Order: sequence, then C-alpha cells, then structure tokens
Amino acid sequence: MAWLQISVVADQQAAHEVADLFTELGALSVTYMDAEDEPVYEPALNETVIWSHTQVVALYEMTADPVLIKHRISESFQLSRLRHWEFDVINDQVWERAWMEHYHPMKFADRLWVCPTDQERYEKDTVCLTLDPGLAFGTGTHPTTALCLDWLARQNLRGKTIVDFGCGSGILAIASLLLGAENAYAVDIDPQAITATQNNAEKNKVQDKLISCLPEQFAASDVRANVVVANILAKPLIDMASHISNLLIIGGQLVLSGILAEQKEDVVAGYNPFIMLNCCVQQEEWVRLAGTKH
Repeated sequence: MAWLQISVVADQQAAHEVADLFTELGALSVTYMDAEDEPVYEPALNETVIWSHTQVVALYEMTADPVLIKHRISESFQLSRLRHWEFDVINDQVWERAWMEHYHPMKFADRLWVCPTDQERYEKDTVCLTLDPGLAFGTGTHPTTALCLDWLARQNLRGKTIVDFGCGSGILAIASLLLGAENAYAVDIDPQAITATQNNAEKNKVQDKLISCLPEQFAASDVRANVVVANILAKPLIDMASHISNLLIIGGQLVLSGILAEQKEDVVAGYNPFIMLNCCVQQEEWVRLAGTKH
C-alpha cells in the first residue's frame, strides 16, 4: 500500500495551526521536522518542539486530493508564512526492518557490544547487549548515548547500584547490569520508555535485577546509588541538579550527557553546589560530564 505525503515549511507561529488544518482535512498523522538544521535548546518536559522554521509533514491515503488540501491551507495564511510545498508518494514497508539496515553491531571500550537481534557478537572478556528499535529513544548510535556507554564499559560496576535517569530504551541500565552491576533503576517520564525498557531487560535476561518506573513512583523509593547516569537535556539536568545529586551516596559517581558543548559551563555551574563535574569528554557537538560526590 502507498501513502500520500504532503509537507510545507511554516514559521514558528503558524506551524501548530497548519498541523491542525492537516488533521481536519483527514491526515492520518502529522509530524514536525527542523527545516533549517536549527539546534534545539531545552524544551520543557512534555513540550512539542517547534523550530523557527518548521517542516510540517502530513500523511494521507492515496485517495486524498493534494491540490485541494494545499488550497484549503494556503487560503488561511499569508503567502510569506508558508513555503516549500512538497508532495511525495511513500511506499509501504516494514519500517523497523528498514531502520535496522542502518543499525549494526557497535563496540564500546573493547568490553561492551551493542547489537541488533541475530547480529550478536560474543568475544572473550566482552558482554553483548541485544537491542532492537522499539518505542523509545536509545540504541547507542547517537553520540550522547555512545558517550555514556563508553564510560560504563570502562568502570568496575560489580556489586553496584545504578540509576539510569531518563532511561529511554533502558540501554544504559541494562548495559550496567551486563557489566556486573548488582541492580539498576530505570526512570523516565514516558510510559512507552518504561515498556521498552522492560522488554529489552527481558531480552537480555536481566529483568530480575532491574526496576523501571515513572518519576513519581521512583520518588516514593529511598534509593541511594553508586552511579547515576542521566542522558537528557541541559535545562532539565540543571533544574533537577539537587534531586539528581541526592540520589548518590558519598563517593558515588555522576555521569551527565545530552549536553551541547556550548552548554557545558552552565551545567557545571548548576551542579557546583552539589558535585564538582571535573571530567569532560566531547564527541561531535555533544559532551559528557562526570564527577564524584564528596
């Protein structure tokens, strides 16, 4: 089956209205994309990101009339607010399998493999984490996740308690357990991330050592961890500096990622009252910060 894809670039104020009109005109789905490679700085939790110039992409059945849809939307806005209309036919496919063509085994610090199903690697003195695309972000392909995996693979985690704050797919918590951690807590605001984490934990046979939960459930516990890894964004990291730091025992290690290089100093300053983040590693435009609680 094929689908009709219609997209248009709208200014920041018009993007939501355009998306609503696409939906009113029968769109099966509407998504937002960055039209000008503009970095995103700290959306609030549960906020939909809108760029200065956003490509609004709508998917329709092939029976839809693209000329009519464009006309109906165009008549609601000044010409200067909408540009670069595109009309494409999208052939149906198994999207997960198509994505997997670009996802291959990855090795971190000569100790940790992250592999898709049926491509597992087993070598002496290594562990293998099996992970497939799912409902939540986090496969190790993005620099922010890779930086955290590399750090974990270089540590002695045996017998330790780990908190993966903003767990996504659960990859960091699961990697910690495979690397020897005693137990791990995976926390995320998205229920789909909790589901994905539980599924991935079962796939890697560590479900008995992992507790995945929403923040409000986690807050009810009295966890003190040896290691806290938080791969989210700079602003929420700063906003929650006291809370995240308090999850650590004295001597515990904190690892933060999801931070652009130009945001490093703000994050370091935000944590200074609690932990000195004196180790910084950069990959592409992203940095990983780490420090020990004294």
